[in-house]
Amino acid sequence: MYEEKPKSVGVIGAGIIGLYLAWKLSEAGYKTTVFEKKGKISAKPCSGLISERIKGFIPLDPLIIQNKIDYCVIHFPKKTITLYLEPKHYVIDRHKLNEYLANLAQNSGAKILFNQPVDRIPSGFERIICCDGALSGMREALSLPKPNFKLGVQVFFPIRDSSNHVEVWPIRDGFFWKIPKGEKVEYGAMGPITSIKANFEYFLKTQNFYNPKGQIDSALIPQGLVLPKSKNITLCGDATGLTKPWSGGGVIWGLTAANILLKNFPDFEKYHKEIKKTFNFRILKGRFITSLIYLLGNNFPYLLPSKMTRDNDFPLF
Repeated sequence: MYEEKPKSVGVIGAGIIGLYLAWKLSEAGYKTTVFEKKGKISAKPCSGLISERIKGFIPLDPLIIQNKIDYCVIHFPKKTITLYLEPKHYVIDRHKLNEYLANLAQNSGAKILFNQPVDRIPSGFERIICCDGALSGMREALSLPKPNFKLGVQVFFPIRDSSNHVEVWPIRDGFFWKIPKGEKVEYGAMGPITSIKANFEYFLKTQNFYNPKGQIDSALIPQGLVLPKSKNITLCGDATGLTKPWSGGGVIWGLTAANILLKNFPDFEKYHKEIKKTFNFRILKGRFITSLIYLLGNNFPYLLPSKMTRDNDFPLF
C-alpha cells in the first residue's frame, strides 16, 4: 500500500505512448519529465492505420486524419476476401499526432527535454517509465531479454487516392499492403528482417510500381511481451514488444496498456500482473489464428468465406 504519490516521474521516449502517459500523469498532478534523444518531436515509419478506438484515448484534431477506412481486401493466390473492419479505421498522420500529444503534455505541465539520450537509469525520479521503442536502451540496461523482431517497410507514391479500403497480400511470415492516404498512396510490407526488403521490391514491380530513388523507410516491429520485475521502473509501448501478431500495429494495444498503467499507478507490480492477464492469451491466440488463416487462404481457400467482419484490435477469432 502506497501512502503518498511519488513526487517525480521520468518518462523515457517522446513517442505516442510516452507523450500520452506524460499528459495523463501531469493532469493527475505528478511532476513529469520526458527525455527524448532526438532534437524535436518526430515519428517512426508507420502505416498510421489505427482504429476509431483511438478517440477513446485522445481527442483527435481533424487535421491529423488523412482518410477513413471501412474494409480490407485480402488477396490470397486463388481467392479474394473482403474483411469489414469494426470499428472502422483512420489513416493518421503520425507526426502530427505526436506533435499534438506533445502540446497536450506540455500544456498539462509536463517538461520535454530534447537531445537527451538515456542509456542508464536516470537519478532523481521515484518512478521511471521506459517508452523508448523497439530497440529500448532501458530494456537493455535492465538486462531484460529482447522480444522477437520483424521489419516493417514503406514507400509513398504521389497518387491521389481517398478510397475507403486498404489492400493486403499475405506472404509467408508477413504481408504486403496498400493504403490510400488522400494526397498519396502508401505501399508497405512486414516480414522477416533478412528478406522482406528484397521481396517488397519485387512485389512493387508486379504492381507496376518502381522506386527510382531506391528509398524505402523501415522500422523494427517488436513482438512479444517483456516486463521488468521492479517496483520503481517499468516499460510500456514498443519497449515491451506489445504489438498485434497479425498486423504489427501497436498504438491501440500500447494505449490500452498505458491506461492499465495509469489505473494502477504508482503500483508497477499490479500493472505488470494486469497487463500479462490482458495480453498474454491474446498474443498466443493471435499467432495461432493468423497462421491458421494464412494456411487456409493459401491451401484451402474454399474453407474461408468471401466476406467477413472483424474487430482488428481485439478479435474474437
